Amino acid sequence: MTSEAKQRIQIILAVAIAVSAARAGYIVYQRRSAAKQEETAKQATPLRADYYVTPKKLRPYDLKSARQLTEQPVWVKEGYRYTYYPFDPARKKSDFSNAAGLLLPLEKLTVKNVVLDTSPGSPDQRQVMVVFEKDGKSYAFPIGSTKAGEFQIYSDEMLFIQDPHDLYKHWPADVWSAIDNHQVKPGMNELQADFAIGIGMPDKSSDSSVRTLHYPNGGNPLIVVFRNDKAAEITPGS
Repeated sequence: MTSEAKQRIQIILAVAIAVSAARAGYIVYQRRSAAKQEETAKQATPLRADYYVTPKKLRPYDLKSARQLTEQPVWVKEGYRYTYYPFDPARKKSDFSNAAGLLLPLEKLTVKNVVLDTSPGSPDQRQVMVVFEKDGKSYAFPIGSTKAGEFQIYSDEMLFIQDPHDLYKHWPADVWSAIDNHQVKPGMNELQADFAIGIGMPDKSSDSSVRTLHYPNGGNPLIVVFRNDKAAEITPGS
């Protein structure tokens, strides 16, 4: 191989190495730039204050621990979802054959007792029942069950033990006024709407930024379309 050919090969190799180094440097620059932009975007759009709310939980594991519900008022998390029944305090029996109604959105209750009651159709299982009074009468609703000494209690998923007005005190007064009057207003987010008119049933959607929910609303059904978690369209349902 002549010296001229060797020189050409060396030049070609040097150029190839330089190009590879430049390409690698550009890739690193792009990745760092993308990471910086993502971090900047996160700082520019902080998490909504709702995400920082952490309601207290009792984590009851038996009848005695569940009776902590009698120590403070409680508020219903999901309205129009849970059925309550007439309750006979003397016999400590619920009339499961005659439903009295559905607990309302954010209904405030004073728990009088937590008792065990026989499950309809399941003699080997007992219901954990919350007893409360309404319009001078006693009622009860189930928060779990027990079988063979094992308890399953779901009160933390069903009830707040702190006033939601304090938990979400960062919400504007007009939003709380609508919630307290069981009304949905444009601009309310999905959680606020749930607090106002109870549980909603979502339609399937391929667009995560748009959600359509059907609210039974205690016999006055509504359809609410949320765009980017803001109520945009509110229409009567069927």
